[in-house]
Amino acid sequence: MSAAVKYTLGRIGLFVVIVLALWPVDMNIFLKLMLALAFSAAASFFLLRGWRDEMAEEMAVAAERRRAEKERLRSALAGDDQPDQPDQPDQPDQHREG
Repeated sequence: MSAAVKYTLGRIGLFVVIVLALWPVDMNIFLKLMLALAFSAAASFFLLRGWRDEMAEEMAVAAERRRAEKERLRSALAGDDQPDQPDQPDQPDQHREG
């Protein structure tokens, strides 16, 4: 499973757990949701650090791969990058004896 999916599900799970913990408390539902959002953000900062770091690493690798591919395509379009081929002229040599 992708690290981003694990982290996102972890954040949602923490939010749901905190909402359920605040459910019996007598206060406005919007206040409960705001408190749950704030507490789940704070808790995820500490509890989900490993998944967050893993997700950040995956994103950095993907960004580097996209950057390298973009550079490769740019140099190919500019004519700087030639495919690996043996040195062959475009047209065969024509030797005339005469």
